[in-house]
Amino acid sequence: MGQNNTTCNHLTNQDIDRIIEMAWEDRTPFEAIKEQYGLSEAMVIALMRRQLKRSSFNLWRKRVNSGVSHKHLRLRNPRINRFKCTRQRAITLNKISKRP
Repeated sequence: MGQNNTTCNHLTNQDIDRIIEMAWEDRTPFEAIKEQYGLSEAMVIALMRRQLKRSSFNLWRKRVNSGVSHKHLRLRNPRINRFKCTRQRAITLNKISKRP
């Protein structure tokens, strides 16, 4: 877990807040977080463990592992080929939505 701490040192508080938000979103896969922030699933889990209260972390892990969440691309319907809902507005500081 020490490796995860050193890898996350480049993240700002804004980045950490956004990663937590993305991790809580059912339709945002871990691959999207990796694409934007370079954090693997294990690193996101470690970050969530450090940043959330124990009860919140446990609820999040239970939800991710329950099948309700589509946190892994391989578990998603193959027709879904985007990271966010088409009706969702562009999010400020979202690096994918800001690409030309």
